[in-house]
Parts: sequence; structure tokens; C-alpha cells
Amino acid sequence: MKTIVILGPTASGKTRLAVQLARRLKGEIISVDSRQVYRDMDIGTGKDLDEYRIDNQSIPYHLINIVDAGSDYNLFQYQQDFNRVLPEILARGHVPILCGGTGLYLEAVLKGHRYTAIPVNQTLRTELETKSDDDLLERFRNVPSEYSNLADTSTRKRLIRAIEIATYLTENPLTDLLAPVSQPDAVVFGIDLPVDVRRQRITDRLLQRLQNGLIDEVQRLLESGIPAEKLIFYGLEYKFITQFLHGELDYATMTARLETAIHQFAKRQMTFFRKLERDGLCIHWLGGLQPTAYLVDRILSEAQAIS
Repeated sequence: MKTIVILGPTASGKTRLAVQLARRLKGEIISVDSRQVYRDMDIGTGKDLDEYRIDNQSIPYHLINIVDAGSDYNLFQYQQDFNRVLPEILARGHVPILCGGTGLYLEAVLKGHRYTAIPVNQTLRTELETKSDDDLLERFRNVPSEYSNLADTSTRKRLIRAIEIATYLTENPLTDLLAPVSQPDAVVFGIDLPVDVRRQRITDRLLQRLQNGLIDEVQRLLESGIPAEKLIFYGLEYKFITQFLHGELDYATMTARLETAIHQFAKRQMTFFRKLERDGLCIHWLGGLQPTAYLVDRILSEAQAIS
């Protein structure tokens, strides 16, 4: 059977579905989440590791808790770790099940992107940060490369990275960093929820996490020596709660801004998934309100028909 991918926005029930599917398939789950790689960042990243155990049976998972909180970890490192784990699962005769909502990570491993290895050019980034968005677009157009038609310039951050990659390619056209990368033979399923349901789930889950020790988790990370700016860089829960703990926001303002930010994040996730579709990735969408058992049966039926 092909590698199976389950993607979807935050709070859509991806993990629960992936675990039930893995149980039926003798599968192993590969997390595709840019923050679950960090140890001790549990509540805020929604690891829900208890879900990986069903009827006293542990479902194997990978690329969770692999680096210390506060460490630097990037897309290229993820791609390397993924390319190590995937063949190990296949060699065991098990089905890899990719589960997550970090669109850039999914895109990189599904399309075998070669450009993630291109290093950061901090001098160039510092220069570009002073430019307007229009100036950045003009700069990108003036640095044509083999990457031009592939680049995602939908946000300022991605546009700067696109210029960085294009600039590198003009100076290093034959770089060994761009060796071909293998791509998994995958069938992709997406969980789609009505917007009002998704929003309510996000609101309910945030309240539950705040009640279950999320603020204490961030406090422990700060007390362990992780700089506040690093936690703020991780975004969402870690950003706003760090600002609350440092007295920059009161509790009500913190929770309101955090809730809004998570809603916006979920919307951006869906926008990115739709872009992947427009770029040619076939996503089989599943109704997120359907029972998990029904979705498992549907995935098995469709995946077997495609294989």
C-alpha cells in the first residue's frame, strides 16, 4: 500500500484519525509538525501522546520530541530526518502514515524539494528587511533562477526566503546541495470542517489547555533558561503566554489575542492546502464531522483502490 498522508487544520482531529488508521494497517505515524519536534513543548503543541495508545497497544510514532526546546530546527533538518525514518518503516513492512498540518514541511517531503538545504544569508536578510513589499517583489523578479516558477511569495517571510534562494542559485548554479531528493509514493487525505465548527473546537481546546497547565508549561520553559525571544519565535501559545508572563499583556488580552491568532493560523493552513491542490497535489477531502471509524474505512477503501 502507498504511504498515506492525513493533513488538516489545527483541531481537526488528525491525530485521532491517524492512530486509528495505523492500528488497522499495522502502520507507523510520522508527525509533520514544526513544533512537535521539540521536547517539553507538549500542551502548547498539542502532542496528545496518550492518543497513540489504544487498548494497551502503542502505535509507533516518529519525529516528535527529537530536539531540545530552545534549539534551532529547520525545514532542511526535518527533510533529512524524514528521509531517514521513511525507509526504516518501509523496511519493517509497515505503512507510513504522515500526519500533520505544517504545510511547508508536507510540501517539501511530498515534492522532494531540493532547495531547503540552501543556507541562510543573514546579511542579505538584514538588508531585505528594510525594503517594502513592492521592492521585495521587484527584487525577486530581477533575480531569475530555476526556482522562480516554484517559489511561494505569498507572505513577506517567504518572499525574503525566495530572494535568498534565487540569489544563492545565481552565485552557485552547480551546487552539490541540490542533489535529487526522493519522494514518497503517497496518497493524500485532508480533513475539512465547517468553519464554525473549526472555530468552536479551537476555542474549546484553548480553554482546556489553559486550564490544564499551559501557562505553567511556558513558565517552566522560561525557568529552564530558554530566552523569551526564542519562545516568542515559536509563535501562538508560546508567544502570547510569554508576553503575559513578562507583564506585557494582561490575562484577558492575552487569551483574546491568542484565540484570534489560532483562528487566523487555521485559516492560513487551509489556504496553503488549497494552494497545494492548485499546484497539482491531489487531496482527497474527508468530512470532518463523520465518525472516525467511517473515515478509517473510507481511507482504506480509497487507498487500496489507488494502490
